[in-house]
Amino acid sequence: MAGNLPNVAAFTDSYLPTVNGVTYTVSTWRDHWHARGGEMPIVYPRSSHQPENGEYPVSSLPFPFYDGYRIAFPRAPSSVRNVDVVHAHTPFGLGVAAWRLAADRDVPLVTTYHTPTAEYAEYVGPDAVTGLVRRASERWEKWFLERADLVLCPSERTCSHVRDLGVDTRIESLPNGVDTERFRPTDGDGFRERHGLPDGPLVGYTGRHGYEKRLSDLLAAAEGIDATLVFGGDGPAREDLEREAAGRDVDACFLGFLDREELPAFYSVLDAFAFPSPVETEGLVALEANACGTPVAGVNAGALSETVVDGETGFHYEPGDVDGFRRAIRRTLDERDRLSENCLARREDVSVERAIDKLEDRYRSLW
Repeated sequence: MAGNLPNVAAFTDSYLPTVNGVTYTVSTWRDHWHARGGEMPIVYPRSSHQPENGEYPVSSLPFPFYDGYRIAFPRAPSSVRNVDVVHAHTPFGLGVAAWRLAADRDVPLVTTYHTPTAEYAEYVGPDAVTGLVRRASERWEKWFLERADLVLCPSERTCSHVRDLGVDTRIESLPNGVDTERFRPTDGDGFRERHGLPDGPLVGYTGRHGYEKRLSDLLAAAEGIDATLVFGGDGPAREDLEREAAGRDVDACFLGFLDREELPAFYSVLDAFAFPSPVETEGLVALEANACGTPVAGVNAGALSETVVDGETGFHYEPGDVDGFRRAIRRTLDERDRLSENCLARREDVSVERAIDKLEDRYRSLW
């Protein structure tokens, strides 16, 4: 133990070089936990990422149905066995290893419910088996989550989803938090010039280009709006999105993967961030955009129902309502200055430091 903080072993099936909300949260929490004098070794699937001090890869195989995801053998390296708390960031693969380690060491098991895996059933096979995979995923999630002493969810809406699965254990909301030292208003002129973005209003999105994100709705809603769409990121839906954009009356730029160091400038150059994904457990990129002073037009579904504060940090629209999405984008553009001030006023509330304060309290309640 260092600094009288519990030694926490973090297990995740999603880690570098893949960049997503889970990877960001696990690595950021580790860095901030270390800064407080604690230890948080990370166990992850072996990949092209070269492990740094405190990172322990285990043997893994590529998952054929979901690009960038790997299946790890459920093993806990001997180097992480002397722990006070085990924290699983996945119910599969290494989540099983986390559960076994916690049971073997007789220490608390905490798990964070990052992703509703049943929502990704369509990636696994044809439509005929999607329902079967969904039901099997939900049954497994319930079984696994009930083995935890504490289930953390990034939003109250996600807590409700976990309770709806029938999970009977301690469930609490704990937002993942935003690194507000990194994500702050930045001069975006250099970013605009580097990527050849035109003058005038910009409406953007960055993140995984997955079909579940409903990015096609954004292309449809952008028709008739005097603004350029800017997409950062990549994923299986990108080629279809580019083809659809070419056939619509929209001006769209696809920038591909953006290094994390570029993201503050990306958010800052936008006049509005557009987020149609109904499957988010928190919607971290919306909070990152807000921390840079950029309001969000987001769907009133999933965690975005609370991540986007309607009329204060952006505007909602109802799922599937393309005309409503268009109105939300226009209102966000029209009221950007007022909304931006509200976003900046909430920076401390959404900071990762605030999240780590709460995380420490949760660990101590079990330790």
